[in-house]
Amino acid sequence: MTRHQVQLLTREGCPVCVQVYAQLTQLADELGFDLQAVDVDAAAAAGDTAPRAEFGDRLPVVLLDGREHSYWEVDEPRLRADVAGS
Repeated sequence: MTRHQVQLLTREGCPVCVQVYAQLTQLADELGFDLQAVDVDAAAAAGDTAPRAEFGDRLPVVLLDGREHSYWEVDEPRLRADVAGS
């Protein structure tokens, strides 16, 4: 069974992003998904401007397996259901 991939799109200086990352870290340990944080500004500076262009106005954004799952906060009940249900 493949582990789910959760990406948190964030940017430096975003206090809500820090809180959401801490919450996702705990959930990753509990639910068994891989977690990666991506700074959209750093990605844009490295040449990948798509995440900042699409999501930059509503960070933090949680992506589950590459698809937008929630933004500004973790929809924890939905994330738990989506990770457990597949």
